Amino acid sequence: MTHVNSSHSDHRTQWLRKAPLGLMLIGLGFSIAGDAVARKAANQSWFWRGTLGLVLMNAGVSVVGDAVRHRTLMDVSAQRGE
Repeated sequence: MTHVNSSHSDHRTQWLRKAPLGLMLIGLGFSIAGDAVARKAANQSWFWRGTLGLVLMNAGVSVVGDAVRHRTLMDVSAQRGE
C-alpha cells in the first residue's frame, strides 16, 4: 500500500515496474486463451488452459490499474513540487 509521504521517485519506480508487467500478463493471458480456443475447436482438452488465460488477463488488468494509480500519484506529487 502506498504511504501518504511516498516520493515522486517511489511512484515512478512502481509505475515503471508494474506497467510493463501488467501488459505482459495481459498478452500472455490472451495467448493462452487463444490456444484454448484452438484446442476446443480441435476437440482437445481446453478448459483449464482457458481458465488460466482468463486469470492471467485479469491479473494483468489489475497490475496495469495499479500502475496507473502510481502514475497519477507521481503526476500529483510533481505538481505539488514534492
